[in-house]
Amino acid sequence: MAPSVAEKTAPDSEAAPVGKNLKVESATVQAEEKGPSYPAYYPTFDVTEKWPPTEIFEHHDPGLRADPRKPHLINPNTTTRDISPYIGTELLGIQLSQLTSEGLDELALLVAQRKLVVLRDQDFKDIGFEKQIAIAKHFGPIQRHPTSGNVPGYPEFHVVYTDPKHDFFREYRGNRINRTQWHSDVSYEKQPPGTTIFWILDQPPLGGDTLFLSQVEAYRRLSPEFKKRLEGLKAVHSAVEQAEFSRKKGGPVRREPVETEHPLVRVHPVTGEKALYINQGFTRRIVGYKQEESDNLLNFLYDHLARGADFQVRAGYAPGTVVLWDNRLTAHSATGDFEVKQIRHCVRLTPQAEVPVEAKPDLE
Repeated sequence: MAPSVAEKTAPDSEAAPVGKNLKVESATVQAEEKGPSYPAYYPTFDVTEKWPPTEIFEHHDPGLRADPRKPHLINPNTTTRDISPYIGTELLGIQLSQLTSEGLDELALLVAQRKLVVLRDQDFKDIGFEKQIAIAKHFGPIQRHPTSGNVPGYPEFHVVYTDPKHDFFREYRGNRINRTQWHSDVSYEKQPPGTTIFWILDQPPLGGDTLFLSQVEAYRRLSPEFKKRLEGLKAVHSAVEQAEFSRKKGGPVRREPVETEHPLVRVHPVTGEKALYINQGFTRRIVGYKQEESDNLLNFLYDHLARGADFQVRAGYAPGTVVLWDNRLTAHSATGDFEVKQIRHCVRLTPQAEVPVEAKPDLE
């Protein structure tokens, strides 16, 4: 059963065009029409929403406060299972909604260390908007997405929704054979995301998982001489294409798109690990390089990431699954392998972190 907060409104049974205010009807009628299980999270796209540019803030990573033994997170009642040597841990026996401040600090540390943490059988989807947002804010101010679907009155929510009448996933990827698109969320922000929360409301019975990779291990695999080549380089991350796509579809551009320079290799403030910080979704060019030079180097790195099956994992979902990942150390891609007649409905809260810090050269 949907939570009480979800009983307020539901989407119109007819597909509402992107950029228009969505009509609502009772949740009972929507359930009879086999719509989303949590209609209060149905995405809306209000073209009248306008926000000022983001401002720089001072970020204090909660992982720095954490007890490295993690006594408030891992205890005799919890079980951990590493998914691969380089990325991913499944953590059983806790409820995210019940963690103390100390437990959330320790979770931030675990996410930084393991890059991806998968929680099962969570009540998080049922605890209500305010508590969900409050938990996410423990990790940093929440990014409000300039173009995606959100929830009226709660712009912090980034809603991912597909059903037979709304096939945004395939539409966005266009006329491509391969629907995989590795990216790190909104990396164009001056202060891109850190610890991110993503949970499932409706999931196809088969498919619709997410691929994750470790940009830390991807960097480690490079030769010492090649690492030297990357020292001091910066790349431009752009929101322009994302904004233009939304405009062409009649959708919102709530904040004017920005282009931001970030180091190609960044260092994590908690673990001290170095990670590549490039992604096909938003990285556009290397600063100071001519176009062919930039394309050559970036395409090599993109290929390196895509081919690195031994530092990639696939996170499978089920009712009650919540995943947390560190956007500073990972890239991910949705998988479009589910039937379009099925609903896939997910929500993301995206706390922002520090201005990316350039990694210093290794001492030989």
